[in-house]
Amino acid sequence: MRLQILGGGNNQINAIKRAKEKGHEVVLIDYFEDAPGRKYAKYNEVVSTFDVEGNIAAAKKYSVDGIMTLGTDQPIYTAARVASELNLPSFLDVPTAKAVTNKKIMKDTFAKYNIPSVKYKFVDKDFKKRDCQGMKFPVVLKPLDSQGQRGVFKLNTPKEVENNILNTLSYSREEEALLEEFYESDEITVSSWVIDGKPYILTITDRGIFQRGKHIGICFAHDFPTKHIDKYEEIKKINDDITKAFKIQNGPLYVQLLVGRDGILVNEIACRIGGAYEDIFIPYLTGIDILDLVIDHSLGQGKISDIQSSPLESKSNLSVQLFFANAGKVKEITPIKTLLKLPGVISAGYNISKGMEIQTIKNATARAGYIIIVGAGREELYRNINNTFDNLKILNESNNNLAIQSKYYE
Repeated sequence: MRLQILGGGNNQINAIKRAKEKGHEVVLIDYFEDAPGRKYAKYNEVVSTFDVEGNIAAAKKYSVDGIMTLGTDQPIYTAARVASELNLPSFLDVPTAKAVTNKKIMKDTFAKYNIPSVKYKFVDKDFKKRDCQGMKFPVVLKPLDSQGQRGVFKLNTPKEVENNILNTLSYSREEEALLEEFYESDEITVSSWVIDGKPYILTITDRGIFQRGKHIGICFAHDFPTKHIDKYEEIKKINDDITKAFKIQNGPLYVQLLVGRDGILVNEIACRIGGAYEDIFIPYLTGIDILDLVIDHSLGQGKISDIQSSPLESKSNLSVQLFFANAGKVKEITPIKTLLKLPGVISAGYNISKGMEIQTIKNATARAGYIIIVGAGREELYRNINNTFDNLKILNESNNNLAIQSKYYE
């Protein structure tokens, strides 16, 4: 069968390879001519994953049997539109796909169904100080329809909002942006699979984040199990409520939660496999191959009626290290095969290569690579993480190591 995959970045390569292994022909859609996934696909089109009409045209050109994406938010809407136009299998109808990819609809749905979230307003390019009346600073300014933390800023005064609104809107196709009160909290992510309107939680992870200036929420790690597992029943109820509110019937569900002084609040949701290589670590932890499920269901194949798994049952400790590097030109990198020989390392990959000029970190798109590390317990896991970073070298022309390791694990 012929499967159209939206996105050819490193997050999508496993899907392209897996589809080929399953005997399918892949039609790859990506805006960049040099997208790394292109060499694995049978057919390639240089089209934006946001371009609905361009994707419909490609789907008709190749007479595809299904369409999918993973790891990125916005192409979910494109996939639903293409599937609707060509009568292809789809996890979501078009209204639901719009609701889970547009933060204005998403936030208003939270409010309508009493799903706990931070206080918010919508603002536009004509923002004035009075527009944030009643809100506590600092605040977070976000595009309504972007991803990878692009255009997301933590701001301390109305003047800073005014100075940054056009920048935020430049990452959006909408004329408004989301303004939220900043909530001091831990972040956790809940990955589920929904069957006939019932969500089955697969994993709950702690999301390690850092801030660079006004740029916030940049993720550097996902740790399993969450330290907030004692709140499982509350998390499950929120997850169930989200599924009902958004009328999600089948497929992946990814929920970001904030755990702080005022309880658990919902940050945002997506109907996709997460972008932290969940397609690798969820099968490792649960035995449920979520990538296979997405591929099969996108082609109208396979049907499951139940999932026997619980994040309370796994005895493994695991961390996905989404590592970064300081700015500079790369002269030498530790080979992947060397990393895979280190204790606890089960998977690794780079987003950089020799000769590349690494830019200053602004958002999640600046990641240098990933390493998935396991341990029999948390102490062993941390030991393996630190040992891995002791061996990870991203050298510049002066033989300085550009690789960054967070102090979180010391």
